[in-house]
Amino acid sequence: MKKRILIIEDNPMVVKSLEFKLTKDGYEVIVAEDGRKALEILKQEETIQLVITDLMLPYVTGIELIEYIRKNTPTLPIIVLSTSNQEEIITDAFMMGVNDFITKPFSPNELSLRVKRTIESY
Repeated sequence: MKKRILIIEDNPMVVKSLEFKLTKDGYEVIVAEDGRKALEILKQEETIQLVITDLMLPYVTGIELIEYIRKNTPTLPIIVLSTSNQEEIITDAFMMGVNDFITKPFSPNELSLRVKRTIESY
């Protein structure tokens, strides 16, 4: 069975590149273009093995999603994608329990390796 990844990202170009690369790598990809849709998916889907989320999202922020995931499914791995390279934001994300942080723009191959490493360690 394919491992399922939830991508939460509001930039269609980033979504397309993530979807293309991760599907090619053999994962099943589910996309939420905003935080509200992501919450609906997280409440319904119990077979997601990884969440890749942006922090700046419409309706519900990435930080709120991370808090929800850590409260309800604490072992679900999370990778944050963000344009921010501010140390404070990165540190806060790790303090909240995210597994990895990738700064945009990113290399698709680097993302692929980090996803593989994160999924295999859980």
